[in-house]
Amino acid sequence: MLRLLVLALLLANAGYFAWTQGLLADYGYAPAVQAEPQRLAQQVRPQAMQLLTAADARQLENAAAPAAPAPAAAECLQAGLFSPEQSTALRTGLESSLPIGSWTLESSVEPGRWIVYMGKYNSEDALAKKRSELRGLGVSFEALVNPTLGPGLSLGHYSSQAEAERELAKAATRGVRTAKVVLERPEARGQLLKLPAADAAIKAKLEALKPQLAGKPFQACN
Repeated sequence: MLRLLVLALLLANAGYFAWTQGLLADYGYAPAVQAEPQRLAQQVRPQAMQLLTAADARQLENAAAPAAPAPAAAECLQAGLFSPEQSTALRTGLESSLPIGSWTLESSVEPGRWIVYMGKYNSEDALAKKRSELRGLGVSFEALVNPTLGPGLSLGHYSSQAEAERELAKAATRGVRTAKVVLERPEARGQLLKLPAADAAIKAKLEALKPQLAGKPFQACN
């Protein structure tokens, strides 16, 4: 009996081995095929696949992400001069709109402006004729800052009367005969508004201060 049992087990093991190896496929006995050769044929460089750590994956994500635009750099801006009355109203607006320490109001002097002047002319036609004459002489000119001197022309502006007189003498050597030195803008004293580091947030808040700025534009600090 024991021999028959051993013989049966040997036959069973041999049959199972033959079944797993496909030796009985011709008789209709074979395990289901698990391989998918058509998928293997579709693989592209499978040897190039790499397993990444979480840190490696984050590094690749950061490298692929578009760089954030750099924030606009802060710049120094100034406006003025403001009279005592204007400064009082402006200070009130600044204190309610801008952070403490982001602005200053300081006493300042705007020097007088002297010009080599030609005018007044009695008509725009006469002014146009004078411009044409100056171009013919190779003498440059500029618009007037003080509208009360128009219609007229400036051949240059200077911070002192002596400097303007020297330039008048040079203009005479080039054929300019009717020019003279005049004070176009007298010295002015007042308060100068300065924003040492105006960034985008501060610039946005300046819109609320337009009524107190009295039409004076902001410029880059000297």
